[in-house]
Amino acid sequence: MESHILFCDAYLDIETTGLDPACSDITVLGLYLEGQKGGRIVQLIGDAINYLNLSRFLNGVKNIYTFNGSNFDLPFIKEKLGIDLRIFFNHCDLMYVCRGLGLYGGLKVVEKKLGIRRRLVDIDGRVAVFLWREYKSSGDLNCLRILLEYNREDVYNLKILRKKLEEIFRERSL
Repeated sequence: MESHILFCDAYLDIETTGLDPACSDITVLGLYLEGQKGGRIVQLIGDAINYLNLSRFLNGVKNIYTFNGSNFDLPFIKEKLGIDLRIFFNHCDLMYVCRGLGLYGGLKVVEKKLGIRRRLVDIDGRVAVFLWREYKSSGDLNCLRILLEYNREDVYNLKILRKKLEEIFRERSL
């Protein structure tokens, strides 16, 4: 089994049943773990989303990148799992980096502006909620597959977004 210590950066995104952690649940917690020997995607689903599993996969990570994670993902995780990731990791909310460069809007809007492509262009957070509910009520594995692909694109595109932002900073500093 490969060591998690090889991964120093994590790109994190969650899917939920709603916007308020007091009355909503995390349905998918996705991570793109990047290190010296490449990267991999980890997705925790449903009951597998817990403090122990998240801690295990973040072992060795130094930096966590999100988009609007300061306002949504990290507070949601703190409320539901009892862990404040900002205490244990360096956190960079790429939304604020984007705003500092004059790039406003949600993740999908910023991706379009920077030419970052998506396969699932018609899926957003509302559709993600519907996909989870349909999967839970009917057992439709295709709904779960689409939800996981959507989350996978989110976490992987965070990595691409970070690289694009670094390029913009390099160009502006020349």
